[in-house]
Amino acid sequence: MPKIATWNVNSIRTRLDHVCQWLDSTGVDYLCLQETKVTDAEFPRQPFLDRGYHVYCSGQKAYNGVAILSRQPLAGVEAGFAPQLPSHSELDTQKRLIRAQLAPDVILVNVYIPNGGEYDSEKYHYKLHWLKGLHAYLQKLTAQAEVILCGDFNIAPEDKDLFDARDRATKVGATDAERNLLAAIRDLGFHDAFRHFTNEPGHYSWWDYRAGAFRRNQGWRIDHLYITPAVKARACNCRIDIAPRRLPKPSDHAPVILEIE
Repeated sequence: MPKIATWNVNSIRTRLDHVCQWLDSTGVDYLCLQETKVTDAEFPRQPFLDRGYHVYCSGQKAYNGVAILSRQPLAGVEAGFAPQLPSHSELDTQKRLIRAQLAPDVILVNVYIPNGGEYDSEKYHYKLHWLKGLHAYLQKLTAQAEVILCGDFNIAPEDKDLFDARDRATKVGATDAERNLLAAIRDLGFHDAFRHFTNEPGHYSWWDYRAGAFRRNQGWRIDHLYITPAVKARACNCRIDIAPRRLPKPSDHAPVILEIE
């Protein structure tokens, strides 16, 4: 039963031991990483190669960065929008997207969507622009194959996906503009894998480091796996693994795991 996971590790070099221990304990087949914060040349490949994983990455120094770890060699690996959508190549200055072919009819896309900064700021409008680019990119991909889309979206899709929805109209990550753009992406045929199995509120994938947010479970669900219909039909489970968030000096995100028949 293949397992596909997504995890914003908030620096792969800082969290290297955590990721290695987690892979040893879970044995996931594919791990999509975000916010690796390292150039491709300096990505710590060897510990993963030693564990039988192939490493595919697209990174930059100190910021952003995405990677896929796979037990099988992957075909069709592409970084950024440009290979499929040359008109949006300017978005590739920040390393936020990598894709690979899992099977002839299944594409895996790993994204790290911009945070957005403050409401109505330049960073916020860049996030909206990036999401529009992602929609155009996925519109092209979903016409070719089934797609598993995962990563840190920096968006809580519904009020039940954040612990406090008051004043959300100007809370970046929960504004109508962001949610509407995410809904437009979902309308391409995607289903929220976690919500396919769990409907109740109180389940989060990110907690602020401050104010005892994790201990008090004051979080946001912003790390997602979206799947097209044929993948959904084979999905057996999707869960958030909060155990790594309990470790000393953890990432502020927890991994999310999808199991497929």
